[in-house]
Amino acid sequence: MNTFGTIYRLTSFGESHGAAVGGVIDGCPPGLKIDVDFIQAELDRRRPGQSRITTPRKESDRVELLSGIFEGKTTGAPIGFIVRNENQQSSDYDNLKDVFRPSHADFTYQQKYGIRDHRGGGRSSARETIARIVAGAIARLWLRQQQVTIQAYTSQVGEIALENDYRKYDLTLTEENMVRCPDPEVAEQMIKLINEVRIQGNSIGGIITCVIKGTPIGLGEPVFGKLHAALGSAMLSINAVKGFDYGMGFNVTGRGSELNDSFYNDEGVIRTRSNHSGGIQAGISNGQDIYFRVAFKPVSTILTEQQSVDIHGANTTLKARGRHDPCVLPRAVPIVEAMAAMTLMDYALLAKTK
Repeated sequence: MNTFGTIYRLTSFGESHGAAVGGVIDGCPPGLKIDVDFIQAELDRRRPGQSRITTPRKESDRVELLSGIFEGKTTGAPIGFIVRNENQQSSDYDNLKDVFRPSHADFTYQQKYGIRDHRGGGRSSARETIARIVAGAIARLWLRQQQVTIQAYTSQVGEIALENDYRKYDLTLTEENMVRCPDPEVAEQMIKLINEVRIQGNSIGGIITCVIKGTPIGLGEPVFGKLHAALGSAMLSINAVKGFDYGMGFNVTGRGSELNDSFYNDEGVIRTRSNHSGGIQAGISNGQDIYFRVAFKPVSTILTEQQSVDIHGANTTLKARGRHDPCVLPRAVPIVEAMAAMTLMDYALLAKTK
C-alpha cells in the first residue's frame, strides 16, 4: 500500500537510488495559500548531511511542485511533486546484493516479492519519507488556519532521557541544536553519545515526543476510527518505528483516583484538571493537548561485522559500507510532525462530512 489517508490522501513513489522521490496529494481543499519556502524549510530539516551526527550523503532535496497550484493557491486538483535524487553512490551497496542485512527489510522484501532493490534499500529506504514531509507541510499550512500547532522533539537517545512531561521544557529551543532536544544540556549529552556510536561504526535508538495544541473537540470515531489508533498507525508506518504510546501510555497501571482527568467549568468552558488521557478520550479528541511518544530502533545498517545468510541460504558475515545515520532521531522529528499533521487534517476533513 503506497497511499495514506481517506480524504486528504498521499500516494508516494520512488526509491533511494532511483531518479526521484515524489508523490500525489489528493483531497486538499481549494484556496489554500501555498508557502513554498515553508515546505522547503521542512525538507531541509529532514535532508541528509545537515550535521556531523547524520549521514554525510549530500542532497539539496529541492521540491518541484508540478500540478494542483495556481497563482500560489491550491485549486482542489491533485498536487503532484517530485524531489530529484542527486548524490547516489550505488556501488557502496554492491556487497549487499546477495546478503540480507540483519533486522533490515532485505529478507522480507525478497521473500514477499522475489526481487529487491539492494541500492540503499530501494523502496524501504527512509528517503521515501520526503513525500510525507511535503504532504505534511501542506497539511500544517491548512492546520494553521484552524489554530492547530504541532511540535515534536527528541526526548531520549539510548539511556539519556528527558523527563516524561513536555510542560517542563521550552519547546521553542528544539531547533537550537543538531539533535533537536529542547534541553541544551541534555542535548549535548545526546550528541556526545551519538558521536561515540558513530565512531564505533554502530547505531543507537531513542524516542521522539510530539505535542499537538489547538485540536478541536470531536475528532475521531468511537469504535474503529479512534483518533489515537489513527495516530498510532501513522507513526508505526515510519521507518524504524517500533513503538507508540499516548497520554500516560504504559504508565497507566495506577489507580483510577490518581489517573482520571477531573472535569471543571472554566467560565463556561469545560476543561480537565489533568491530562493523563493525552487529549483523547474514547477515541475522540477532548480539546486538551494531544501528546504521544514514538520509539525508534537503532539503524539496521551498521559498519561493524554481523552474522547473516546470503540469498542461497549459506551462512556468511557482512560488513556494510556506505553512508548511514548512526541515529535517525534528529531527522525523524519533522517526519513525526508531518504524519501527525496529515492525520489531523484528514480527520478534520472527515468531521466536516458528518
